[in-house]
Amino acid sequence: MQRLEDFAGANGLLVAFVFVGLVMALAHLVARHLTRGRLHGSAVAIAMGLLLAWAAGVDTGGKNGVADYPLLAGVGVLGGAMFRDFAIVATAFGVRLSDLRSAGWVGALSIPLGVVLSFAVGALVALGFGLRDPAEIATIGAGAATYIVGPVTGASLGVSSEIISLSIAAGLVKAVLVMVATPLVARRIGLNNPASAMIYGGLLGTTSGVTGGLAATDPALVPYGAMTSTFYTGVGCLMAPSVLYLAVKALL
Repeated sequence: MQRLEDFAGANGLLVAFVFVGLVMALAHLVARHLTRGRLHGSAVAIAMGLLLAWAAGVDTGGKNGVADYPLLAGVGVLGGAMFRDFAIVATAFGVRLSDLRSAGWVGALSIPLGVVLSFAVGALVALGFGLRDPAEIATIGAGAATYIVGPVTGASLGVSSEIISLSIAAGLVKAVLVMVATPLVARRIGLNNPASAMIYGGLLGTTSGVTGGLAATDPALVPYGAMTSTFYTGVGCLMAPSVLYLAVKALL
């Protein structure tokens, strides 16, 4: 075990890639044989990742999931912001400009509209659970947009870590639901071309959920949904702690 930990310490990122690859392989086997392809392997992998993170936290008492195990410390690097942003940007290179133009003003309008709608739903839920502080309501609303916009908004407005955690949880639930539901509703809503994929990504915004769902629907649509959902995150980070927070404050 000491030799393994020494090897992992010197090759942490390599071990992390192998570990995540094994989890993904197991998730796809589960999706194929237990759900008969109704759930995409990426959705199963997210659920397995959350379960492993919880189990590792209970076992180690740490806060970084499986990365608290010395053998898997490299997962903390692989799952960090640098690789996340690199993956999001890399997907955009599969986009063709001609297809981007085909979405027109409807595709552009879908982004701020999606941010406002998600924020409003989250804010109403926060009100329903008894929150009355505008900053806390805005943070939960931002979390309903994405689990990235939530903590950005909470940190900007100075809310407690508990509220920020709730906003992250709201965004994660949304991401998993979008990932699972996308292939089930794709035919009914005409999600079968680049323009519709861009509008879909702009309305829902959660990049991980949209890309995972589109991968299960048609891998060729992933770059287009990823493009607008990435813009959605940026617009949400700008609007939630400023315009939308001021709107909530004025209404309350």
